[in-house]
Order: sequence, then C-alpha cells, then structure tokens
Amino acid sequence: MSAIDEDIVREYFEQNGFLVRQVRKYQVQARKKTGDEEIDLIVYNPAWQRGARRPDFFLFSNELPFIHRAVVSVKPWHTDVFSPGMLKSSPEIFRFLEENVLKQATRFFPGPSEEEADDLTKILVLPSLPTAEPFRSQSVELLKQRGVDAIISFRAMLLDLLDKIEINRSYGKSDTLQVMRILKNYDLLKDAQLDMFPDRPVAPARRPRSSQAQNQNQNQNQNPF
Repeated sequence: MSAIDEDIVREYFEQNGFLVRQVRKYQVQARKKTGDEEIDLIVYNPAWQRGARRPDFFLFSNELPFIHRAVVSVKPWHTDVFSPGMLKSSPEIFRFLEENVLKQATRFFPGPSEEEADDLTKILVLPSLPTAEPFRSQSVELLKQRGVDAIISFRAMLLDLLDKIEINRSYGKSDTLQVMRILKNYDLLKDAQLDMFPDRPVAPARRPRSSQAQNQNQNQNQNPF
C-alpha cells in the first residue's frame, strides 16, 4: 500500500475532527502480520456524545459524529470492485476483524466504561462496490456477515476533502492537501466526477458499448460507492 492511500484516509478523519494514529510506519512483506500489524489506522472522536446512535453502514461525513472509536482497514485496490466473488476469494480483506487484532486495537484507546466497551467500530475503506443488483446487495451482506460495521469509499473521502479545501490557503504541513489545493486552484478538479482533463482532445470514435455497460458507468459516476 502506498503512503498516499493512508494519507488520504488520515486527512479525511482529521478534517472531520478525529484524532488519528497510524499504528505502524513500515510495510510487512516477507512474513505473516502480527495482530497489531493488521491495523492501518486507529481513530478517536473527542466530540462523540454519549448515547449517540450507531452510524449507518455507508459512511459519509454526516455519519462521522456517531463514531466514538474505530479501527480502520484501508484496501486501496483502486481498479477493483469489491464484488461477492472477490470478497469470498480474498480472506486478507477481513483479517483486521480477527479477535486477536481487535484485542490489540483496544489497547490504543483510553480505558472505556462498561457502556463503551463494545463501541469499537470496524471500518473498511474500499474503492467501490458493484453498481448492479443483486451483486451490490450480496456484497453488502457478505461484509456485514463477516463483521464489518461500516464502509467508506475513496471517492466519498476525496469529494469531502475537495469541498473543505480552500485555494487561498497553503497546506504546507500536508503534501496530500497541498496537491489537491493546487489542482483545485488551476481548475483541474471541477466537479464530482474529478475530471482532471476537461480540455483534452476528443478521442477517436469507438464502437458503442452495450446499454448495460453504459448504465453501470453512469451509476458509478453518481454513486460514491
């Protein structure tokens, strides 16, 4: 995983008022990860209100106030769709939900009261879900069955960050925000589709795609997940 992937997630939570800890600064490649190495980020909301409801499964910024403490797993497989088939064949997606991992996660937080002992939210950051039914609903059900409490897409996070970035500010302490600010300043990031090349030459005409493929592409542009 590239550092920029975790940086985007970190900036997203920090911009929304969370305290964020990156558990490790190194990558594990030649051996199996230990419990705490399966954790990408730990987030804590100091403004959380006791008695707040649970956040929705699909996370957007308006749901974040309902999160108290969370363990976050980042899967930056940007060209993939988390289909039912992928979820069934990729057990590494769910390793952060194992009991020994969650036990390691709790030690990073202040000792909770009995009422707060089970409020650790398990969040999966992913690129996208299928847009067509029944595959979309099947993916959601599989994620819930395995213990995922909430998901958030990179698209949703980027849109939220772009909305918060002000072009008349210099984000010298964050390379991620500074690059996004520069792109926004030069009108390279104009709309929700993140079209970075609005003036590019028109590509040669291609054979029309099927109506099903066109509908799927439109749904992806409209839905952050």
